[in-house]
Amino acid sequence: MSSDKPLPATAVPAGITDPVTQARAELKAALAAIEVKANVPKRVAEATERRVVVLRRIARRNPAGVTAAVVATAAVVGGVVWGLVRLYTR
Repeated sequence: MSSDKPLPATAVPAGITDPVTQARAELKAALAAIEVKANVPKRVAEATERRVVVLRRIARRNPAGVTAAVVATAAVVGGVVWGLVRLYTR
């Protein structure tokens, strides 16, 4: 069963009969998987970008609701910071 999709870097191609080639392919896939898993800044950037797209879509549908949510979030964060500073200075 052939597919037009390219094989991900973290996958081992099927049908390799040579044990050395198989081991190399497995090592290459394992190293690629480690790189994907360990690259936290890239994963955070991708997750942030996905969230921004979702929030922009919501903002286009309901700008007043998003504005209210931003104001409420700012008030909560401001209150928490004010409370922490007040505790620290006492």
